[in-house]
Amino acid sequence: MRRSLLNSEKFVAYTFLLPALLFLAVFCLYPVFYNFIMGFQNMDMMNLRSGRYTFVGFDQYIALFLDPTGVFPRAVANTFTYTIFSIIFQFTLGFAFALLFAKRFPLSGFLRGLLMLAWLLPHTVTGLLGKYMFSTTGIINDALRALGLLSENVGWLVEKDSALTCAIITNIWVGIPYNMMLLTTGLLNIPGDVYESASIDGANGWQRFSRITLPMLKPTMLTVVVLGFINTFKVFDLIYVLTGGGPVQSSEVLASVAYRYSFTSGNFSKGAASANILFIILLLVSIYYLRFVKTDSEVM
Repeated sequence: MRRSLLNSEKFVAYTFLLPALLFLAVFCLYPVFYNFIMGFQNMDMMNLRSGRYTFVGFDQYIALFLDPTGVFPRAVANTFTYTIFSIIFQFTLGFAFALLFAKRFPLSGFLRGLLMLAWLLPHTVTGLLGKYMFSTTGIINDALRALGLLSENVGWLVEKDSALTCAIITNIWVGIPYNMMLLTTGLLNIPGDVYESASIDGANGWQRFSRITLPMLKPTMLTVVVLGFINTFKVFDLIYVLTGGGPVQSSEVLASVAYRYSFTSGNFSKGAASANILFIILLLVSIYYLRFVKTDSEVM
């Protein structure tokens, strides 16, 4: 009787899960699987309708890295540069704000909510704001000229030496509230009794921070860094709106170059291969994160 009841409950549970599983299979798993297949074919605009594309192995991947224009290797380097510098500054500044807003003071809630507005904006809107701010007649040039740091306006987004830097600065501005929110939650979850006990034992502020706050915040910090890496590494909309990958492909990233191969050049297999490399890198990061979380939970 009890066993049949359990089987009945499992049947009901799986019945409710079935629509979600079907949705994931159709709209997530199938596109990923089909994209991997395309990466090993020679599908383009010329043979798409006829279906006369064939298996070419790793030729598309080799062609990406041996491209005489160097677009794909530059996109890989730009993606890592964009991600690493964004994460460093987002996390550092977000942590500083989290430490500030973990304290209770007048208007703390209002100011924290005000900072969250940057994260709530869609990336397309953020890209447009950045485009106006970094334009030759934008607020960045006006501020630098007012401070005497510039003698004339600079086209930050049309200079290949500064376009990617502008994208990084814009993304940092977006990511700080996200890091602050998660880290503040982690800080507030640390029991206050631990700090009180440490103070009674004579621990100073730095000792409480280094021996209590950082160790107990370690899982949250890792989660913030990994999620930030994944969200930043797959960037497309911000780059596309802000710089379009230019000038002279100086701000191309993996997502934008995959889009360009597929929908501008019409080489779907090369675009799929680019997207597959992006997917594999993020999959490896996710696997490392899951293994770390599992090991950390076993130790605890």
